[in-house]
Amino acid sequence: MTKKKRTILYIILFIAPLACIFLSLCVGRYPLPIGDVIKVLWCGIFSDGDAVPHIYQTIIWEIRMPRALLGSLVGACLAVSGAAFQGLFRNPLVSSGILGVSSGAGFGAALAILLFSSVAAVYPFALVFGILAVVCSYLIARLYSTTPAIMLVLGGVIVSSVFAALLSFVKYVADPYEQLPTIVFWLMGSLASARYSDIFVAGVPMVIGVVGLLAIRWQINVLSMGDREAHALGVNTMLSKCIIILCATLATAGAVCVSGVIGWIGLVIPHIGRMLVGNDNRVLIPVSLSLGACFLMLVDNMGRMITGSEIPLGILTALVGGPFFVYLLKKTKGGGWA
Repeated sequence: MTKKKRTILYIILFIAPLACIFLSLCVGRYPLPIGDVIKVLWCGIFSDGDAVPHIYQTIIWEIRMPRALLGSLVGACLAVSGAAFQGLFRNPLVSSGILGVSSGAGFGAALAILLFSSVAAVYPFALVFGILAVVCSYLIARLYSTTPAIMLVLGGVIVSSVFAALLSFVKYVADPYEQLPTIVFWLMGSLASARYSDIFVAGVPMVIGVVGLLAIRWQINVLSMGDREAHALGVNTMLSKCIIILCATLATAGAVCVSGVIGWIGLVIPHIGRMLVGNDNRVLIPVSLSLGACFLMLVDNMGRMITGSEIPLGILTALVGGPFFVYLLKKTKGGGWA
């Protein structure tokens, strides 16, 4: 890719999420004209906002804006983490939850709802248990004093199964009239309760994780060639793997703790990115970031508009991502990973 084409690509990648955020402010159960949305944004930033109806200000600044910003962050984190793990493990079927972070976060959230019956306790419990699940996967992979990719994946499968069983037990003992519906709905994934405080709290690990992956994305290219080749090129494979796993875990755990378990983004979006720019992670990671943010915002808009009640995001991403992934497999014929 030439320097000019790469510059144009980065401009498009920067504009696309902004356009999706603006679209999210316009659509919904109470649609707003584009002109009124622009006026509300202008008055809210540069004046006191008295020139626009108060209900428009409430809808945009207090309901739709935090939801759009949080949706873009969550989608970007899940897509970037999935792309990083696919490159690290050299496996096209790897997603952002491969090391058990989603299962751990789901159990942590369910446990918080069971013990405290409070949404405020969900975020720290989901974040801590999501990170704990990845730590357990890493310790299992270290049983042979090394951390080969296959052992990390197997450790993630084991830990995911254990936390899935623990989650089932929590649902079994939960109050079927109050706690159980809350747990089930949270696990389906939603941005309905998005607030600015969610962005400030969960945004810290998400931003740290994404920025870290952007900074070392060139090392994913080296590690994808194998440990022997990476050693020959002077890369500390153990340290690089730990940093990549840590950053991807922070990004994914931060996303899951505020949005619930949303699947398929970390699996499908990196494949779309490869169709556009190839396997070079120096370009693929930024592309996945932009595509993931756009995809989740568009799916969230669909969930708000299709029916009178919101459809959970986990359902829509599976319904959209599954058939689209089959299309990608047919189009690429499983190639591009040699």
